[in-house]
Amino acid sequence: MSLKILFMGTPNFAVPILKSIHNSSHEVLEVYTQPPKKKNRGQKISHSPVHKYSNEINVPVRHPLRLDTQEELKHLKKLKPDIAVVVAYGKILPTNILNLENMIFINVHASLLPKWRGAAPIQRAIMNCDNETGISIMKIVTKLDAGPVLIESKIKIMKETNFEELSSQMSNLGAKLILKALDLIENDKAKFIPQNDKDATYAKKIDKTECKINWNSEAKNIIAKINALHPNPGSWFELKGSRIKAIRAIEVGIAGEPGEIINKNFTIACSQNSVQILELKKEGKNKITSSEFVKGNELKVGSNIITDV
Repeated sequence: MSLKILFMGTPNFAVPILKSIHNSSHEVLEVYTQPPKKKNRGQKISHSPVHKYSNEINVPVRHPLRLDTQEELKHLKKLKPDIAVVVAYGKILPTNILNLENMIFINVHASLLPKWRGAAPIQRAIMNCDNETGISIMKIVTKLDAGPVLIESKIKIMKETNFEELSSQMSNLGAKLILKALDLIENDKAKFIPQNDKDATYAKKIDKTECKINWNSEAKNIIAKINALHPNPGSWFELKGSRIKAIRAIEVGIAGEPGEIINKNFTIACSQNSVQILELKKEGKNKITSSEFVKGNELKVGSNIITDV
């Protein structure tokens, strides 16, 4: 017996998980995603990655502006899915929908709950210099990411791992894990274990003010921020009036005054150790290596990008 699935998701992260379910014995009845947006000057309509993939596999797509309406409630009652699988949908599910009879709402969350509940769990795990993270599949309740956990799996975070890489790894892990979860539910073997709220931490949404590099921080934390915010929104600093986005960097054991340019290798001192920029992107320009940048831009060794404005 296959399960009838309602899938709710929006970004690239959710696509492999939807694909995994679609290729299984279960039936995806319909997909909910964020509404299309007008993009750039031409105001061209842009659909979410989940919307685009759903069109490819001919699964009906619905993108309501609001879920807390009688129209949506009636629609879901008529659809009669067994399970709703929610993956980075971007909307809070109202209580009247969560309380629908004969329907389970489960969420594929990108952290080892109760750690990093909230909007940006992958970025916060990297920024916090965590050694590991993982995927948790839990039952959705009204409190944010606080529902009991059915199944989870860990994944290592390496020092050089950035958001783009880790997100892809975790999405593929979620694609495998969701099938195990659905199998447990289908065979009445699902055991949801309550979270310990005392251990909860929260991954708040990334704010633009966090993107600027603070050279008074330790080098390891600056590297973590660069990795966590790549490729978007990116982590940046100012040099001679231009905004430079740091794309790839390493920590080196050289001391100096925070913000001081240590050498021609584009090494900048921090409160502890230094950061050597390997790849960067000048505002309005293409991505280049630091050695390419240095060839066309003078780096004054001993100057300080914080104080020498």
